[in-house]
Amino acid sequence: MWFTSDNAAGCPPEVFAALAAANANCIAGYSLPPSEGANETPGYTSGYGTDPLTEEVQARIRRLFGHPDAVVRLVTTGTAANALALACLCPPWGTVFCAREAHILVDECGAPEFFAHGSRMLGVDGPDGRISPQGLRRAVEATGQSLHNMQRGALSLTNVTEAGTVYTAAQTAELAEIAQDFGLSVHLDGARFCNAVAATGATPAALSWRAGVDVLSFGGTKNGLLGVEAVVFFNPNLLENFDFRRKRGGHLLSKGRYLAAQMLAMLEADRWLHWASHANAMAARLAQGLVARGVRLAYPVQANILFPQWDAGISSHLRAAGAQFYDMPAPEGTEGARLVTSWSTTPAEVDAFLNLFQGLRG
Repeated sequence: MWFTSDNAAGCPPEVFAALAAANANCIAGYSLPPSEGANETPGYTSGYGTDPLTEEVQARIRRLFGHPDAVVRLVTTGTAANALALACLCPPWGTVFCAREAHILVDECGAPEFFAHGSRMLGVDGPDGRISPQGLRRAVEATGQSLHNMQRGALSLTNVTEAGTVYTAAQTAELAEIAQDFGLSVHLDGARFCNAVAATGATPAALSWRAGVDVLSFGGTKNGLLGVEAVVFFNPNLLENFDFRRKRGGHLLSKGRYLAAQMLAMLEADRWLHWASHANAMAARLAQGLVARGVRLAYPVQANILFPQWDAGISSHLRAAGAQFYDMPAPEGTEGARLVTSWSTTPAEVDAFLNLFQGLRG
């Protein structure tokens, strides 16, 4: 019963099959020039993201988002995707406005500031993990008052948020419009963007560039891949220096086709949406069962993350039975937890966890 993170989940067999095919210079019907014995021994192709599979990833993502001019770059981690993207949007003397709980602010060890050579992350409050429009406007207006202050840099949103809630297309557009009023570019941390699309029913385009997003970190790792994220520039004018930053930061893989193979496996046959929808459905099943057992949920459950608060002593009981999850702050007399479901979470696993509450008060 693993609910620590979707990072803890394994990898779908389709992804391993895609890697094996890429190793022999063929994936999902997209063949590279064969070499002698290509079916028995690994094949050859160009490196550093110049291979046909990487080109196909860009073409697929352009079609998925309905944006023929989008530029796609692959990296191995969400931290690299966010930090390198923000470095292109925000100068060293600039401020990145984000949610107070945002991953870039509290969970990336200063990587965005490091890659941007000193930019500042400024947390903005709002309900249920989202930035409030009023709070954003006040924060931006109070920044960059003189030469002696940090200046206005960029807005970074997270969808799905760190509270497990989602921004609708309208909510994203409202915040992006405020950013644009002040000349800020908009970045979207989409480590769980697939879950957000599944949760809202909106198109990928509606939740991103049509709502005013300039650059998206399109996550794959949390949706089942071994380790690949796509940085999608909807505004190619912001791409300047990204390739140099990626290379200088050590995030340009020489055998880039293995990143592309994973991403293509996720995009094939809308697996990205099926896997995310399943994770969301398992979270909804878990939430419904917990509420029925008297457990309070700190935030609305809209995607694949939930934050239950149960009576003191229950956490040790659950762990003794093999349940894995993270502790979270909670009101006195209760215990808080974070539970995350994944593409591979099963109904049986959820029900087994819920059955541990038999005879216990929530």
